[in-house]
Amino acid sequence: MSTAENGGSAGTFTLDRRSPGSAAGTADGGRTAGAVAGVGRPVAAFWRLLASELGLTFRRPRNLVILGVLALVPVIVGITLRAVGGSGEGMDGIVQDVAGNSLMLTFLSFSFLVLLMMPVAVSVVAGDSIAGEAGAGTLRYLLAAPAGRTRLLAVKFLNAVVYSYAVTAVVALSALVTGLLLFPAGPVTLLSGTTVTMTEGLLRIVVCVGYVGAGMAALAAIALALSTFTEVSIGAIAGTIVLVIVSQVLRAIPDLNAVTPYLLPTRFTDFDAVLRSPIDVAALRDGLLAFGAYILLFGSIAWARFSGKDITS
Repeated sequence: MSTAENGGSAGTFTLDRRSPGSAAGTADGGRTAGAVAGVGRPVAAFWRLLASELGLTFRRPRNLVILGVLALVPVIVGITLRAVGGSGEGMDGIVQDVAGNSLMLTFLSFSFLVLLMMPVAVSVVAGDSIAGEAGAGTLRYLLAAPAGRTRLLAVKFLNAVVYSYAVTAVVALSALVTGLLLFPAGPVTLLSGTTVTMTEGLLRIVVCVGYVGAGMAALAAIALALSTFTEVSIGAIAGTIVLVIVSQVLRAIPDLNAVTPYLLPTRFTDFDAVLRSPIDVAALRDGLLAFGAYILLFGSIAWARFSGKDITS
């Protein structure tokens, strides 16, 4: 028998001795690895898309200017209160509270901003999320990528939520720094008359930021839902702001007190529950449940509209 034949026989023999189980195992392993990779790819794509969306949002000059304006308001309020307090006149109520402790400026700033300026800031980003893409003609290109409408909508909402918390954190940090520079630091006297340590006061500010941020996220869900009904972002933004203003008007009508608890802005100011001793957990819980209900309702509306929407631009 020739060497070539021997080599061929040897080769055939070697292949014949390979275990069928090992071959099956290799095939199964390949399929398993492919399945894992198939599951991992959409997840990785989701986070890449979210990171890209966040990058665009926080690099956009308009959004940065909005954050800058919000950061400036507590500074103006603090300087004004410092001037009033320094004159020794009009030292009563909240002015006296802030002049007596730096941390109170944070809660006062939220009281000023949470009913209009912060909602406007959140509405600009959330209202522009879908309508802005449609108006610019980039929405169908986003949908051409293997992201899917539901995943894209989730990314847009999470982006708005992150911006909502950024807005809340900027106001809190600006007010806290301004307060520490202009007013004395120390134990904090709460609305209930109880005095707590500065450390506990800071923890209450953290709770306040978490609560107010959740409220802004609920408002973002409304703006996102409106954004799916139009290709003009200013329409969704203006619609959200009008809803906030109308809610404020309805709250001011005594005959409509039965409706007031169901209006979203009513819950925005419940952050003052952290200024009670002990903290009014029930008020915070009810507020968070209301925020969750709004997110679920308007998130469902946004999904129903966007999933069946005819994308023409």
